[in-house]
Amino acid sequence: MKDSNFLKEHNARSLWHPMTHPADSLANPPTIVTGAQGVRITDIDGHEVVDGVGGLWNVNLGFSCQPVKDAITAQMDRLPYYSIFRGTSNDAVIQLAEELRDFFAPDGLTRAFFTSGGSDSVETALRLARQYHKIRGEAGRVKFLSLKKGYHGTHFGAASVNGNANFRTAYEPLLAGCHQIPAPYAYRNPFNETDPERLAQFCLAALEDEIAFQGAGTIAAFIMEPILGAGGVIPPHESFMPGVREICSKHGILLIADEVITAFGRTGSWSGCRHWGVRPDMSCTAKAITNGYFPFGAVMIAEEVAQTFEKDESGRAAIGHGYTYSGHPVGAAAALACLSETIRLNVPVNAAARGAQMHKGLLALQERHAVIGDVRGGHGLMCALELVGNRATKAPIDKRAIGKVQEVAYEAGAMVRVSGPNIILSPPLVLDAADVDTILSALDAGLATVEG
Repeated sequence: MKDSNFLKEHNARSLWHPMTHPADSLANPPTIVTGAQGVRITDIDGHEVVDGVGGLWNVNLGFSCQPVKDAITAQMDRLPYYSIFRGTSNDAVIQLAEELRDFFAPDGLTRAFFTSGGSDSVETALRLARQYHKIRGEAGRVKFLSLKKGYHGTHFGAASVNGNANFRTAYEPLLAGCHQIPAPYAYRNPFNETDPERLAQFCLAALEDEIAFQGAGTIAAFIMEPILGAGGVIPPHESFMPGVREICSKHGILLIADEVITAFGRTGSWSGCRHWGVRPDMSCTAKAITNGYFPFGAVMIAEEVAQTFEKDESGRAAIGHGYTYSGHPVGAAAALACLSETIRLNVPVNAAARGAQMHKGLLALQERHAVIGDVRGGHGLMCALELVGNRATKAPIDKRAIGKVQEVAYEAGAMVRVSGPNIILSPPLVLDAADVDTILSALDAGLATVEG
């Protein structure tokens, strides 16, 4: 291993980092993480902090989950890889599919299609949605609807249903036939409505209007996150997702739940859909499915959709889609161990308790710091601060100022994530009350710095 000076100097010289300008990485070298234990990470200079980001929404069980590590090692020794393309399979992936079927039974999801990650899962769901309608003889259903502010990954299809221009503009033209409606974002919305329940009804009316405009017979699916994550942790009113489900069912439109972030306990419920009492037609998962220890994902499919494929006699249901690493045996083994440990620890209980503690603490910070325009959370360990330059006008904070908050918070003991004007918190679901206090204290220090 090269020494620390070499690594710091060369970090961005031969490496492009995702989601940033290459020149910015050269001018402002990223933090180099070299170790992790429990819910803490250690950088190349030996500075240890609580990871308020949870890797990237995915290390739900922390960095010391030995059962998952052991499962990876054992599977590597026994069968490090084999394809599950037509004609072959492996024992680990069969067992995992059965375990996931049981886990997602309350959501009505009974089949699994395995992928390499979240963007793959979204891409898969979009493709299967179009194919589903073709099997049923409605080949004209090719369009997709989604929410502004929603995030669904970086593949061309996934980027096309994203609701944030930052992930779209540089790569346009994207997939045709993708249209967005306003998100139930009470702090900023085109209806100037601050009441979440009323706003949900306005957004549902906008969905009905868009369906009427496009023509229901042209729409394959509506895709949404049960709680918007990367767009700034935007929880809808409890009436919203059930309303979407009702509208989709009425018009023969599939509902795809993007649960890449929300599945496996993060919302304080076992899944985001279960949190709102909704059964989707498909659900995209990844991230916490292996605790971030192995790239892996799955699309879970409802029984009715599955039956449409399995009973087809026309040949249109042959799936011409998949990935080299679909159902990777090491990933499957990691997911089996992770699912077992997730259930054993009953992580939604701690996620709900610690999330409530964090949300209360963030509201207290808002009382002390005028730079906090909005606090969002209250549904498990998904929280965000939206920072502003002026509370009255809601003018966004200067980019350099929010970067300073992150920098000072890190020095004070917590890694937090900046996304636009938002500071997003998505720590491991196994952190304790003292860890939450450390994150809040570190944020307090960062916010005080930018307010002079």
